Amino acid sequence: MKRSFLADNPSVFWMLGLLGLFTLGVTILAEGAGLALLSTSAVKILGMTLCLCLIAVAMDVVWGYCGILSLGHFAFFGLGGYAIGMWLMYARTEGIVIESLANAPIPPTQGEIDDAIAGQIFGVVGSDELPMIWAFAHSLPLQLLLVVLVPGLLALVFGWLAFRSRVTGVYLSILTQAMTLALSLYLFQNDTGLRGNNGLSGLQNIPGLLEVPQSTVALWFFWASAAALGLGYVFFAWLVSDRFGSVVRAIRDNEARVRFLGYHVESYKLLVFTLTAIVSGLAGALYYPQAGIINPAEIAPIASIYLAVWVAIGGRGRLYGAVIGAAVVSLASSWFTGGGAPDIELGFYTINWTDWWLVLLGGGFVAVTLFFPRGIGGLFDYLVKKP
Repeated sequence: MKRSFLADNPSVFWMLGLLGLFTLGVTILAEGAGLALLSTSAVKILGMTLCLCLIAVAMDVVWGYCGILSLGHFAFFGLGGYAIGMWLMYARTEGIVIESLANAPIPPTQGEIDDAIAGQIFGVVGSDELPMIWAFAHSLPLQLLLVVLVPGLLALVFGWLAFRSRVTGVYLSILTQAMTLALSLYLFQNDTGLRGNNGLSGLQNIPGLLEVPQSTVALWFFWASAAALGLGYVFFAWLVSDRFGSVVRAIRDNEARVRFLGYHVESYKLLVFTLTAIVSGLAGALYYPQAGIINPAEIAPIASIYLAVWVAIGGRGRLYGAVIGAAVVSLASSWFTGGGAPDIELGFYTINWTDWWLVLLGGGFVAVTLFFPRGIGGLFDYLVKKP
């Protein structure tokens, strides 16, 4: 008798249960709707952490299950943020411009409004024209569609070119890193239409909700992030289960043998690569309105390397391991670099954790690799006996 999906994937039940309890707890303690024991900034940090957990799950699927060490998935995350950020910045600027021109002796034409919006957004880079890539910035549905299409199409084209050429291993990792670096360097230029190094800012001001307190908006985004993580976890757990998951894991372990058995390996890899890129873009679209700003530095290759470190520390090949790794490392990063960790005075030297956090992270990564090769999530193997 075939077992149910939940019976084969008990981590789904536990993850959804713990995520629900966590969401309820934060809601009760939040400033926006509860006891006000958690500040708005803390709620935003927790919401952003959930988004990072979602992209970590996507990274675990493409690397831990399919064996593709992608060092470019944070680029898809950033592109999703840029896509939604364009609408947020355009709509907010449009409201400001219309309000400022409301008392003009002669009602402004649509062309004058458009010119004023372009000047407000791009004056910082010495331009007063709206680039072509902002053609749909006025429409939320179209920009939401771009959140999915832009990362998805980039992953589809890149993956098709790489996989059909049978580039594998470290060479594929270098290619994904080169793609990320090229995209980051391109976005740093002022003439790209995305404000260069200035990036997109003020994304926390949601058009139509300017009268709503930030504490409430932060809680709404936290709920959305929790829902996205829950749905994404269930989707990927279903994707890597049953026959499809077996084929994907077989590709990871012995690609040549899977190809010999008649499976079209490139199609499987391309599907996994594209789907995880799309989910990464959705995670970015939820992350950056909570962060309030996005710039090309967010897409730099180092961000994707951090993502791989999170998954390795949590335990690749285990979806819950990716969640644990991303949550632990990102929250620890916020604590150490945000001034939460007290400096240590040694007399001859003061350890400032803002400067030493990367050293600590690197040391932790080495320790986990040497002593816990299956990551933090692998510790559960010692606690749970498989039937």
